Amino acid sequence: MIFFEIEIRETKHKGRGIFANEHITANQTIETAPVIVMNAEDRKHLDQTLLHDYIFEWQPEGLSLCCMALGNVPIYNHSYTSNAEYFMDYEAQSISIKTVRAIAVGEEITINYNGDWDDDTPLWFEVKE
Repeated sequence: MIFFEIEIRETKHKGRGIFANEHITANQTIETAPVIVMNAEDRKHLDQTLLHDYIFEWQPEGLSLCCMALGNVPIYNHSYTSNAEYFMDYEAQSISIKTVRAIAVGEEITINYNGDWDDDTPLWFEVKE
């Protein structure tokens, strides 16, 4: 479910990305999307494909699973200084994207792939800001 007007556009350096088509204030849910939860065996196969870069760690109650988010979630690009973050709802099997600050019309909406919006731990790929 998408709560604000957003669109997918090409970025200068990162391929496709999600952009705001309206002003979005801080602490707003932009989107909530269902996920497909997969086990460790599925993960072995996914890690050998392009989908490896689009799955999320899914660890309810100490389990080590992964998931593929549906909706626009896989298209949000990474930034170490993201303007949004994602939250997992294990019971509802969904991921929500929420703003951490106001986002202007035309601004790319980014998340930090490390989980916390301001976590600067290096990722598995070269980050282009």
